[in-house]
Amino acid sequence: MSTSIILGLLIIAVGAFCQSSCYVPINKIKKWSWESYWLIQGVFAWLVFPFLGMLLAVPDGHSLSELFGLMAADPKSTWLTILFGALWGVGGLTFGLSMRYLGVALGQSIALGLCSGLGAILGPVFTGKTGDLTSAIWIGVVVMLIGIAIIGVAGGMKSAALPEEEKKKAVKDFNFGKGIVIAILCGFMSACFNIGLSFGSNLCFAETGDMFKTLPATMLVTFGGFITNAAYCIYQNSKNKTFSDYKQGSLWCNNILFCCLAGLLWYSQFFGLSLGKGFLTSSPVLITFSWCILMALNVTFSNVWGIILKEWKGVSKKTVFVLLGGLAVLIFSIFLPYII
Repeated sequence: MSTSIILGLLIIAVGAFCQSSCYVPINKIKKWSWESYWLIQGVFAWLVFPFLGMLLAVPDGHSLSELFGLMAADPKSTWLTILFGALWGVGGLTFGLSMRYLGVALGQSIALGLCSGLGAILGPVFTGKTGDLTSAIWIGVVVMLIGIAIIGVAGGMKSAALPEEEKKKAVKDFNFGKGIVIAILCGFMSACFNIGLSFGSNLCFAETGDMFKTLPATMLVTFGGFITNAAYCIYQNSKNKTFSDYKQGSLWCNNILFCCLAGLLWYSQFFGLSLGKGFLTSSPVLITFSWCILMALNVTFSNVWGIILKEWKGVSKKTVFVLLGGLAVLIFSIFLPYII
């Protein structure tokens, strides 16, 4: 394996670790309802930082207005990218709820597992590039889903073995049945992110460096997702009468800081994906499989955080063994398409 490929994978891994850590600063937000902090962190995660990232895709001799001109010249690709971003936004909403009912480890594992497999496959299918789906990609996706399934089994074992009181200690609103349904819906809708990236892959300058080519499309996808999330959060603010959250001036400094940090950590996964792909150009298979790599690493690191946050405390050694086995399969699946 070449040095550039190893470096590309490491960059994607750093982004995945950051994303899996984004719920840590959210826990530091004080006295705001879910819809209030979700909206404010979304301003940073889906608007501010993607816009700043997109600026890197404007090479010397060109301007931001020219980039917007490229998008306007190809309205079909632009609007399809935004549309699938809006659909992904539904997945973003249910993603937060899956964490609420299943915890960081199990919720992310199931949601991101489905998102990984479907995103990798449906992107080329929707854009007519099915030739990119080689046998190595299919095998990698299948092995990855097996790893996700094993982690899901571990989660089921945890649910069956722990008394209700222990479950509530680890995850306050733990509800395995409701959480599974939400996580599955989240996985299907979240896969739309990669479909949107596929439609927006040509919305950049020819001179843009390989590391930054997907950043304009990323901005359009997150913009679509922000519209969906903002509409829902404002509706919830109205329904639950929580607009007063924004009037608590004494909390703004703390809450804005941690919303900004959460947004930065979340966006780092796609910034890292773009940079990492720039080092994988010698391997078309890994380029196509890079979405799966990111999602697999997200699942791996989310479970590490789940262990740190004691979500698996009190489970049997057998359950831990199954969990570690699933993580090992996930890590193996990352390298499998390249080996094949």
